[in-house]
Amino acid sequence: MRKLTPADIVDLAAYERERATIRARIIELKRGRRVPLGDLMTITFENTETMRFQVQEMARAERMTADQQIAREIDTYNELIPGDGELTGTLFIEINEKALLREWLPKLTGIQRHVGIRLAGGALVRGVPVSEDLLTREASTTTTVHYLRFPFPPDGAAALRAGPARLLVDHPNYRSEAELSERLRVELAGDLAPTNG
Repeated sequence: MRKLTPADIVDLAAYERERATIRARIIELKRGRRVPLGDLMTITFENTETMRFQVQEMARAERMTADQQIAREIDTYNELIPGDGELTGTLFIEINEKALLREWLPKLTGIQRHVGIRLAGGALVRGVPVSEDLLTREASTTTTVHYLRFPFPPDGAAALRAGPARLLVDHPNYRSEAELSERLRVELAGDLAPTNG
């Protein structure tokens, strides 16, 4: 999948003029790429457009105008754009209440190593953390956001497209599965295609 370059990021004034339209389009895109996993978690599968939006929003929030600032954000978010033969996803622990966070975050330590995609025939594509350093706040607890890569085998795109496929969490303290829709499977199989050029 194509990585971002500085040419993909528009200046703040231009972005502000188009932000409502862009935001509505990205919300709809993410809605189709988000999969609930039980009551506590969701995963959103990322692509170039979702990450471009993140860079634009960070630049807007931080009022970034210097090329070096933008370049740093691009480098950060390019890490979350899938490479050839892989998917990337952002796992969200969807808890807002402080008491529930205190209860669940210690229970979910290591969650980043317990997420996978089960393909037809039984093959499991296990999620790999983008950076372990980003996943723990201290030794006994975890964070509410986790960035994962799913490296597929060579025949993975065909298996995903043919279906069925299930997204799963198999943590000792939290288990959930969700079948991927045909539309999402086909879209994600397209994400696995080699980058042209």
